[in-house]
Amino acid sequence: MVGKIGNTLKRQAGPVLVTGHTGFKGTWLTLLLEELGVEVVGYSLPFKEDSLFKMIKREGRINEKFADITNLTEITDFVHKIQPSAIFHLAAQPLVLESYKKPLETFVTNVMGTANLLQAAFHVNSVKVVAGITTDKVYQNKNLGRRFVETDPLEGKDPYSASKVGSEAAISAWQQIRKISGGPHVISLRAGNVIGGGDMAVDRLIPDLVRAVQIGSKVTIRSPKSTRPWQHVLDPLIGYVTAVEKSFSGIEQASFNFGPSEKSLEVNDVINLFKKSIGCETEVEIVEEMSEAESRILDLDSSLAQSLLEWSPLCDQKEAIQLTFKWWNSVLAEGKDPEEVTKKEIIELLTRVR
Repeated sequence: MVGKIGNTLKRQAGPVLVTGHTGFKGTWLTLLLEELGVEVVGYSLPFKEDSLFKMIKREGRINEKFADITNLTEITDFVHKIQPSAIFHLAAQPLVLESYKKPLETFVTNVMGTANLLQAAFHVNSVKVVAGITTDKVYQNKNLGRRFVETDPLEGKDPYSASKVGSEAAISAWQQIRKISGGPHVISLRAGNVIGGGDMAVDRLIPDLVRAVQIGSKVTIRSPKSTRPWQHVLDPLIGYVTAVEKSFSGIEQASFNFGPSEKSLEVNDVINLFKKSIGCETEVEIVEEMSEAESRILDLDSSLAQSLLEWSPLCDQKEAIQLTFKWWNSVLAEGKDPEEVTKKEIIELLTRVR
């Protein structure tokens, strides 16, 4: 099954819509779908100047609209116009610390944006599947040291995670609407701590390390003993595509987790790999205390995706980290074209599933 990834989407009458296509994951997903031969349409806020989207000059390369997902009229009109067969909903305010500064904006974007997208999709007959991309942070986390499964209770302690729980509530509501009144299949896809070349988001470990290299500054690291499920961006994205294609085939699963199989690495492990991979003298300052905004342990159980989707990670965490630093080294130190580096990485990793 996995070797035929993309074939089901290619056979559909309409294109695939990716909301948030100018973001880090949205850009990688667009390139992945294009490599699979799938027609992609994008809907997103305008791209940021330091984004991978801008770096690889993606503007105008596909049918796209730059608009706000919170505008119900605009997203509804756009979905009616393009008649997509499936929708990957990635448009969101994705940063935990930013959500403390802009809590209301975060809720409006993440909750009402999802509701708007679902409302629009349920009024267009061409749409057969909607995948709402959420996060590992939707689970009630008491730092007990066990992996979360899809049926665990949801709870958000900060504005970002709470807003994503709200997004999950919208997804659940439209899943119920489908049962009563019909409509497209709706699934929630959860992953976290995705890494890869081109991510320049603030307050994230690897982008912070890369920025320190670029400007020759010191980087301050919090919570060196904390663990995260470091996963290469293509791993969950391939899971998303597979989940959507399986939904076309009739699987009625409400949600899937996508995460590494092995024990999560500590922040310290990432820093050591960074020093070996980049080979520079960037000063790293360790701060032992932990921010109240952070969870010490965060792991997902992906057994359901492995059994129902035949999905498994292409990279272990160490390789995912090494590939990310290799991407940046190729672009920053060797001056290679970031689009060529990205596409080459996609092709090479896809050979493991084809």
